[in-house]
Amino acid sequence: MRAIADPTRRAILVLVRDREAPAGEIAGRFPRMSRPAVSQHLRVLVGAGLLDVRREGNRRFYRLRPGGLAEAAAFFADMWASPLDRLKRAAEREEKEEGA
Repeated sequence: MRAIADPTRRAILVLVRDREAPAGEIAGRFPRMSRPAVSQHLRVLVGAGLLDVRREGNRRFYRLRPGGLAEAAAFFADMWASPLDRLKRAAEREEKEEGA
């Protein structure tokens, strides 16, 4: 959650949502920010499991990690779920635990 709280990091996630992009291209989208600052944002996103990085020579390519946002999405879905939905999920979880 902390990693996606920053608007620059959210913008980076949008940039690489549909295709991977090299670090230089990503940094070029933030002309008011230094390249080391953009690199720090990329490191945070990789560390949070939201981005994958692929090295090709001395270049790094970043892409959205499938499922990286799944935990956050599940949290928000639970927060806005109706009380009946939450009760249903709790009952299903309990049933699954009893069956294990």
